[in-house]
Amino acid sequence: MDQIKISDITLKQTGKDFTLSFKEKIEIPKLLDKLDVTVIELEGITQPKIDALRIKSVASTVKNSIVAVPVSLNKESVDATWNALKEAAKPRLQVFASTSPVQMEYLFHKKPDAMLKTIEEIVSACREKCADVEFIADDATRSDSAFLYKAIQTAIAAGAATVTVCDATGAMLPDETGLFIDGLYKGVPELTDVTLGVSFINDLAMADACAIAAIRHGAKEIKAAAYLSNVVSLPHISRLLAAKGEAFGVTCSVRTVEMKRIINQISRICETTHSKTSAFDSIVASETENIALTANDNIEIVIKAVESLGYDLSEEDCGQVWDAFKVIAARKEVISSKELDTIVASAAMQVPATYVLTSYSITASNTASSMAHMKVEKNGQALEGIALGDGPVDAAFLALENIVGCHYELDDFQVRSVTEGREAMGETVVKLRAGGKIYSGRGTSTDIVGSAIAAYISAINKISYEEA
Repeated sequence: MDQIKISDITLKQTGKDFTLSFKEKIEIPKLLDKLDVTVIELEGITQPKIDALRIKSVASTVKNSIVAVPVSLNKESVDATWNALKEAAKPRLQVFASTSPVQMEYLFHKKPDAMLKTIEEIVSACREKCADVEFIADDATRSDSAFLYKAIQTAIAAGAATVTVCDATGAMLPDETGLFIDGLYKGVPELTDVTLGVSFINDLAMADACAIAAIRHGAKEIKAAAYLSNVVSLPHISRLLAAKGEAFGVTCSVRTVEMKRIINQISRICETTHSKTSAFDSIVASETENIALTANDNIEIVIKAVESLGYDLSEEDCGQVWDAFKVIAARKEVISSKELDTIVASAAMQVPATYVLTSYSITASNTASSMAHMKVEKNGQALEGIALGDGPVDAAFLALENIVGCHYELDDFQVRSVTEGREAMGETVVKLRAGGKIYSGRGTSTDIVGSAIAAYISAINKISYEEA
């Protein structure tokens, strides 16, 4: 039986149907990889620093699925995208181009001959770097048939291993879909040598039915979304193939047994409202990395472990972390991920303090919201911030955000005791994400709220220093 590939496009719907934090954009591909979808599609690069780091992070964590990223129609985009994606176990570059006259003219400002030449150049450039290249013909169902066939032939000749045609208007019915797919195979005999993919918009509530019709007429890859959006539904199409695939002579790799649990997890992430009313605004729990370093590990192993925690350190900071690691490893048998976080927070990027805490006052009870009144100095200027929060730490962080004038994604928050007894010292590590990069701060105090504030200000100072 033929294997039907499922290409998940959930992350390409962000900003249109829902918003996600940086951390959530890393977590969803992990869940999809566990679900065993064939392809996980990511957003392309629009903000070079942030998006390149996001793609690298996903590429390093996804082990089984293909990771696909679109390029813009220029060679600079091909280079930048490949540099971010190349460490993936199964990378794919996508070339997205309109083939209908209206979109070619108004979206890409190209005439048909110029578009064909661009398709050939960009697909060829992608094929030089990556063995798996997908050509996506947007608005294919409204395109002139002769031009669409020529565009597909051009992409295949240039090295595309997958060709996807899109119904961008959602106007197709199942019987029309079947005729359209038959016409493609008749007009482009070369399609039998590659994978034909399809994408449907669900405006007429027929996307799932059209996908099944396309499969019955020879399509081998379906674009679908795990989270409810206006495209083919991943849970629906997977269950349909599990129930009726044998009758169609096809099979699908998606794990339907684990489907409900993983889809529910993804839905909870996508439905989270990032209202910026709390510093703790992500429902994705921090995973404890399986890290156990010893004095026998070299600098390459230690820095790789640091990178697995999300840090992107300079060469100088890597050296400082290594020096601090050697000191700790000499007296401790095993260094865990939390201890490595502490080492990075203490040793990396030690900068002059932009913000200095002068005083704070916090009220908390079990019947009302906590309130924090923070006073800091910035370059000798006294600044104050007041905020309500869900607990004293949340209120303190929000008051500091009011002072700084910026909301940062809280990537992780760790608290532990470093001494024993009634006057025990508490240690807090705060990891903030700014511009896609993680900055960590460390604070210690007999007051756990005080240690959290110190850690937060330490991380803020690192962000402010680098931004300046």
